[in-house]
Amino acid sequence: MEIKTVLKNLGINSNQKACSAGDLWFGSGPKISSFSPVDNSLLGQVETASVDDYEDIIEKAENAFLSFRKIPAPQRGELVRQFGNRLREKKTFLGQLVSWEMGKSLQEGLGEVQEMIDICDFAVGLSRQLHGVTMTSERPSHRLFDQYHPLGVVGIISAFNFPVAVWSWNVALAWVCGNVCIWKPSEKTPLCSIACQNIISDVLNNNNISHGVSCVINGGAEVGKWMAEDQRISLLSATGSTSMGKDVAQRVGARLGKSLLELGGNNAIIITPHADLNTAMRASVFGAVGTCGQRCTSTRRLIVHESIFEEFTKVLQKAYQQLRIGNPLNQNNHVGPLIDSDAVAVYSDALIQVESQGGVWLVSGGILSEKEYGSNCYVKPAVAIIDHDAPIVHQETFAPILYIIKYQGDIEEAIAIQNEVKQGLSSSIMSLNMIENETFLSHWGSDCGIANVNIGTSGAEIGGAFGG
Repeated sequence: MEIKTVLKNLGINSNQKACSAGDLWFGSGPKISSFSPVDNSLLGQVETASVDDYEDIIEKAENAFLSFRKIPAPQRGELVRQFGNRLREKKTFLGQLVSWEMGKSLQEGLGEVQEMIDICDFAVGLSRQLHGVTMTSERPSHRLFDQYHPLGVVGIISAFNFPVAVWSWNVALAWVCGNVCIWKPSEKTPLCSIACQNIISDVLNNNNISHGVSCVINGGAEVGKWMAEDQRISLLSATGSTSMGKDVAQRVGARLGKSLLELGGNNAIIITPHADLNTAMRASVFGAVGTCGQRCTSTRRLIVHESIFEEFTKVLQKAYQQLRIGNPLNQNNHVGPLIDSDAVAVYSDALIQVESQGGVWLVSGGILSEKEYGSNCYVKPAVAIIDHDAPIVHQETFAPILYIIKYQGDIEEAIAIQNEVKQGLSSSIMSLNMIENETFLSHWGSDCGIANVNIGTSGAEIGGAFGG
């Protein structure tokens, strides 16, 4: 489907305003351009927000909260149910836009929209389960109970790699609890935010609900700083790099505010002598190259026992040789582009560091021809055999580079290697041995927020906790 058709069906113009409360669009700052990493084409331009624009958005959100919090929670759930249904209607178009603007495969783009739909279904159920607790009081003729109250204005800062799903995970739950939301999307994927705002605006209009319930404000890092330092933002949820998270935490902490941070990961799969090697291979390849290695849950390290090391690396090498790289909207391809030329530069630098730190290539990397691929953002997925204590192994590189590490001892040695990096988001073990699996899941096992058994590191489920 042509991108013009996609944009038209999502109500996006070639020149968009930066800010919106519902379907009211405005903005007065400099323009940012959205280029597709798929073919380097200009998808559109968006005006960024000024300080005055930001103040207008805050005012609209605060005013909307005064009325929205009084709506019964099941009715707020009905709003989210309708939003989920509108996403079902627009799934094909929104999934295609995600692929065009971010560069992930069409299957992954559609999957991201499905995650939005799923969280809406989940939140609708929760809207009838916002329970409090009644307790026996120590004072005569006294009733003691607690109940949940909405926080107020919730700020959301999202990253480019999940340009629509992360926002929905936050807003669906925030709305059923009676909060209103202000969204600052990545400046690399602004059109996705406009599409989402257009979809929820229709729902708000149909239900005569104040537009300030859902606000979006496009711009650069300065917008995030405004939000982090703003006392009127009751909770700031931010997804992105560790450096960004540190900055947000300091700014929000300085005002004793609340923050919810989802940052980087340096995720490992442990492959023991008791693993099903075919299952391990599939999980390793998809985890490493899915979204071109640009997931916070992407597999970055394989920790493989020496007894199966040679056999497994041969299987893995053969699998990598079969990967098809190219336009992510062509469903015959497995790997699309990196997000932009800056990401390619980071990838290239990591390749140099691997070689300087003693890495040996099992599958060599490199930048692919812009002339052949139509964009300067396509790279080869790479695999290096390297020591676990090499400095590059301890860094998160948002690219399809996989490190293979050999271990010799028991499962606790492998777990120690996994846990020695500072980042701890997702982890996996490939083993059919119950003792190894239970050790991995124990409180002296994986130190990651997510511990998987016989599945890969990438992905999560909406009903479970997510975080490092």
